[in-house]
Amino acid sequence: MLIDFFFTLKDAKIPVSIKEFLLLLEALQKGVIGTSLDDFYYLARTLLVKDEAHYDKFDQAFGLYFKGIHTIFEKNADIPLDWLMKRMERELTPEQKAAIEKFGYDKLMDRLKDLLNEQKERHQGGSKWIGTGGTSPFGHGGTNPEGIRIGGDGEKGGRNRSAVKVWEARAYRDYDGERELGTRNIKVALRRLRKFARQGAEEELALDATIHATANNAGFLDIRMQPERKNNIKVLMLLDVGGTMDDHIARTEELFSAAKTEFKNMEFFYFHNCVYDYLWKNNHRRHAERFPSWDILRKYPADTKLIFVGDATMSPYEILQPGGSVEYNNVEAGATWLQRFTQAFPKFIWLNPEPEGLWQYRQSVAIMQQLMSNRMFGLTIDGLERGMRLLSK
Repeated sequence: MLIDFFFTLKDAKIPVSIKEFLLLLEALQKGVIGTSLDDFYYLARTLLVKDEAHYDKFDQAFGLYFKGIHTIFEKNADIPLDWLMKRMERELTPEQKAAIEKFGYDKLMDRLKDLLNEQKERHQGGSKWIGTGGTSPFGHGGTNPEGIRIGGDGEKGGRNRSAVKVWEARAYRDYDGERELGTRNIKVALRRLRKFARQGAEEELALDATIHATANNAGFLDIRMQPERKNNIKVLMLLDVGGTMDDHIARTEELFSAAKTEFKNMEFFYFHNCVYDYLWKNNHRRHAERFPSWDILRKYPADTKLIFVGDATMSPYEILQPGGSVEYNNVEAGATWLQRFTQAFPKFIWLNPEPEGLWQYRQSVAIMQQLMSNRMFGLTIDGLERGMRLLSK
């Protein structure tokens, strides 16, 4: 049985060796863990995965092999899990949705605390209590446009994707920089942003100079060397990860992989929905290893090309209001930080993987376009070419 599991991991391009697999079998034989599938998951991941960058590949392979597994992570014990199961979904007319009373952000938080203290039983539907499928501004799967989502289906979140706060543990994954591209056109488009220069040690034969020097030396060989010709464009890429960006993982990975190939002087950081006072480089350690945004603004020179990548789909609160972040209570609004980044790096663009035909239906996209001085382009070949052309001016 586990032989097939081993080959499933190999097919997922996880560098697992026979020695490590035999160690796993030995641990099972000696009864290191119980009979729980959860225990086996953690044991297998500990023994077989040597790099955190392969955690997501391992999760996918594990879920593929052990079909029927729903989750291996501990749920939030503060809220009963059966509350989080959406039992029905109300269908309201646009008039009914428009009639739902909108709360202000502070009132939402105060009212939520009151309801958590008052409510003693499960609730489903309705417009007051915390539950599922209703029109209350609290819960999951309902229709209030300015709600606070509690629970739900993990990263997929509420169907309407309009929550102000997300009250659950989030797990993002790093984009795979080794992913093979489905098309070379992305690389071709990125090559519009190139500026070659010869810098460093003279390690490359200068053929024309050698011929000229040899001719001037009466035919005696006079070898001349020169530095290697390199693309000295500096790129800073900030990538939105998690939440609604899960719908665009494949395309974003293709862009990320192509950019790492084309731009040797490229740095990248992750953010969620909007840029605030810190970023991170590893999603598994995003709470432990944070990079202050001020440090990033000061570290890189002003001629660095800044590329944001994200769908800009979020609540307007997350951009415009202090405390609007879905992760923590940010002191300054995301718009303030976006302006600081665009002022520090005048050559900037935003690449949006959402189809351009949907942008007009996203209020947050319109706000982001304004903050980006309309330098938002679709994550298509045409959008990439237009964006690279703007950055190269």
